Amino acid sequence: MAATRTLRRAAAGLAAGTLSLIAGCASTRLDAQWVDPQLAPNALRGARVVVACEAYEAVVRNICRDQLAAEVVARGGTPITAPDTGNPPPGRPLGDEQYLSVARSAGARAVLTSAVTPSMTHANSGLSIGIGGFGFGSGGFGGGIGVSAPIGGGQITTGYAVNSRVTDAESGRLMWTAKATSPPSADVHAQMAELAKAVFEAADKARLF
Repeated sequence: MAATRTLRRAAAGLAAGTLSLIAGCASTRLDAQWVDPQLAPNALRGARVVVACEAYEAVVRNICRDQLAAEVVARGGTPITAPDTGNPPPGRPLGDEQYLSVARSAGARAVLTSAVTPSMTHANSGLSIGIGGFGFGSGGFGGGIGVSAPIGGGQITTGYAVNSRVTDAESGRLMWTAKATSPPSADVHAQMAELAKAVFEAADKARLF
């Protein structure tokens, strides 16, 4: 009986760890950021900022751009929408040169660009975790834990990653950059909002605005 209780406790611990892992993967996270050591505090406070999003899908690009602009406004800045760049291939962000001339003409202090790429795809309708019954016999014990995902009839959803960067309009120098990742979801608006929130919270800690 003591061995049975020990085995059940181990199974419960493994299941809890699995659930924690799944929960950890199911939230938008900031992966990394870099700040220019020479960046002056609040360099973009009240500034005009050119805002651009690069994504293969036009709908994703436009939603991303709207979210970035809203975050700039929330910090007292004035967003200027960059000209449409078309659909760059996934994983191949465009350079800043095409935006810098726009920023200088508009009197903007910097260019804020986010390159959006798919990070993962979820093609099933749910995830189930089962803990099998444990039993003892002459040959030892049996049992186990199974993690399964139903296949067929489920909705295909995509998670996204953004690489955001702020470039000084006058010098073309990189001032700040950050990467964030979201889990798969059917709500692209919510994903872009969470990704923008994650990178701007990092920018706030870096005292960019």
